[in-house]
Amino acid sequence: MAPTAPLPPRSTAIFASHLLTRSDGAQAVLHDRWVLLEGGRIAAITAARPAAEQVFDRPGRFVLPGLLNLHNHAFSEAVARSQTEDGHGRRRNPSIIYTVLLPLTRRGLDILTPAERLAVARLGILQLLKGGVATVMEPFRNGLGEMFDAAAELGIRFYGAPYLFSTGDAVAGADGTVRYAGDDGAADLAAWNAAHARWEGAADGRIRLAMSPHATDTCGPDLLRAAAARAREVGAPITTHLAQSAAEVATIGRRHGGRSPAEYLDWLGLLAPDLLAAHCIASSDDDLRLMAARGATVLNCPRVFARTGTVAAFGRFAGFGIRTLVATDGYNADLLGEINAASLISKIAATDMYAASAPELIDAVTWSAATAIRRPDLGVIAPGATADLTVIDMTHPHLQPLADPRRGLVALGNRANIDLVVVDGRVLIDRGQLVHGDEAAITAAGAAAIGRIWDLPEARTAFAD
Repeated sequence: MAPTAPLPPRSTAIFASHLLTRSDGAQAVLHDRWVLLEGGRIAAITAARPAAEQVFDRPGRFVLPGLLNLHNHAFSEAVARSQTEDGHGRRRNPSIIYTVLLPLTRRGLDILTPAERLAVARLGILQLLKGGVATVMEPFRNGLGEMFDAAAELGIRFYGAPYLFSTGDAVAGADGTVRYAGDDGAADLAAWNAAHARWEGAADGRIRLAMSPHATDTCGPDLLRAAAARAREVGAPITTHLAQSAAEVATIGRRHGGRSPAEYLDWLGLLAPDLLAAHCIASSDDDLRLMAARGATVLNCPRVFARTGTVAAFGRFAGFGIRTLVATDGYNADLLGEINAASLISKIAATDMYAASAPELIDAVTWSAATAIRRPDLGVIAPGATADLTVIDMTHPHLQPLADPRRGLVALGNRANIDLVVVDGRVLIDRGQLVHGDEAAITAAGAAAIGRIWDLPEARTAFAD
């Protein structure tokens, strides 16, 4: 039987030994407070225990707004997981995008049944919830519409972002050179419109769509202009991959008169406050100044690049005054681990112990992330806000003794410390476990489906090196 998110209780009270709030526009921490939820809204923050239908009185908890992870790939990273570490799967191309992710996800969707695709989607959502995520933005290939179904079933807040490609067959050959073929733009935009008609506002408003032209090297000018116009017509966020490799920068320069990827998007009118640009690691300083001037947001995913020996430093982007968020890119889906990596990598890259402070990084997965998608009701704990919470158990031995919960969380916390995840007043994770589904069964079914892709001859060839 499919898991189903429970209805919210009429009222829930949660005790916070430490409570992340905002005061006069700045982050603040209160101590020994109760958060009262009524239905899907935060009703009050009180010093005294309020009456409630459901009570969580667990000392030592750090209560945060529900964490937002605005760049994740549940399907493609599952295909790559444990197959591409230590330099494997690259076939003379430093990026697995063209050797593994694009070719094998396209082929995988051809062979998986709808039930298997749903199994993969459920596994991805489970990973996110257990990592403390309340809201995810999930770019994925057209053909994996089951991501919407899994999000609706399991209760996460979901911004689905089906890809649009001008060329959906970008594949690295045996010599490592990427060859671009196909023209999927019109069909992909039509599919996005159909998904928007079907899913926008579904599941009590938890399901939304974002516009996701895949990347600057896989999307031509006409598609990018059309996608941006449609997104702005319906008020959808726009997200894309930008300057995620030196090869992409070179490709765009050859095609478009020496422009960088950032200049290419600016030329087309996409470099704007509604753009969430993933990675940007090959951007020049001038590119970053341009992005800051246009108000674009950078989505920083440090660990997925660290596995290749590449530095993706949060502090570099933030240092240019760009709104910089932290996301997982699907790699492990541990958002607490990701902000820890963002802290360490930024400090090493800048040789500066003060770089990427704990408050900055917590904002990058709460208030700043909510601001980037124009959701003032998310990313904050205050009366009237949406009842999305992530609760961290700070009593674990590796977090004790505890002088500062923010520094302790960023420097030492990980997904094992997730206690509760609440979305729209519904408790989805309790004591780190899924409340309304069989974790073992979800995991086994999703892994088995990915195993079918791994058994393909082309997958064996891709992973052979």
